[in-house]
Amino acid sequence: MESYQRYLDPRVLNKISRLEIKARMIVEGFVSGLHKSPYHGYSVEFAEHREYVPGDDLRHLDWRVLGRSDRLYIKEYEQETNLRSCILLDTSESMSYQSGELSKYEFASYLAASLAYLVIHQQDAAGLVLFDREVSRFIPPSSSTGHLRNLVTEIAAVEPKKKGAMSAVLHDVAERLKKKGLVILISDLFDDPKEILSGLRHFRHDKHDVIVFHVMDEYETTFPFQRMTLFEGLEEYPELLADPRALREQYLAEIKEFTVTLQRGCMENRIDYCQVTTDMNLDVALSAYLATRLGTRARK
Repeated sequence: MESYQRYLDPRVLNKISRLEIKARMIVEGFVSGLHKSPYHGYSVEFAEHREYVPGDDLRHLDWRVLGRSDRLYIKEYEQETNLRSCILLDTSESMSYQSGELSKYEFASYLAASLAYLVIHQQDAAGLVLFDREVSRFIPPSSSTGHLRNLVTEIAAVEPKKKGAMSAVLHDVAERLKKKGLVILISDLFDDPKEILSGLRHFRHDKHDVIVFHVMDEYETTFPFQRMTLFEGLEEYPELLADPRALREQYLAEIKEFTVTLQRGCMENRIDYCQVTTDMNLDVALSAYLATRLGTRARK
């Protein structure tokens, strides 16, 4: 009951409506089937047997059971959507950083909601994982339109507060996903690149298609500070008073090495890597990425 009442908080409801509107604006107009699924139409998976009744389609008769038991049984199947996707959204404290109109988490939440909207409106299944140092919420994939609102509600209710630890989370989620599909990681990736890549390789080992959206604040990529600045520590790091002009060159070199290591590691493991910054127009950035992905898939 507590969580239900929390979602009725006007501030939360306002966030949800903004997320839904933003997602719709970003996604509407896209052509159905952008993911270019390798499957055609709906696939089916065997579910169970039931006894034959007159009128059943004889093509589904299990002849092996008939031969063993001399009884008529029909194979029943359950439909599966073309694509099962799981969106992993980082909710750690570093995602709360904000230099402009949107924090990293707000930008990431719009991106996650937009991708969920796109997937479900293609009649595919979207799931959601919210995490910081551990998985705080795991919602299995579904393709129902009501499910989309559930995902948006969960995303909108988050306030990033805890320290992150990505490697353990990625391995945990990989163990939980029993069927191969599409895994989308949305995070600032503030962790050891080797540990992150180890977790991502776990998904690839299990035959998942993987996309990484690396969300950064514009100031994190440009470091425009000029005067003596007190830098606020996040995720249990202390505050630091420093002259940014003395740090700028080394900081930018570190950031470049960090992103290049991640980008190269993703490429080597056939993982899509897309860096986005909070000053970007999300609809333009997402459209450009999806167009590139389509072009890449078409050439394969």
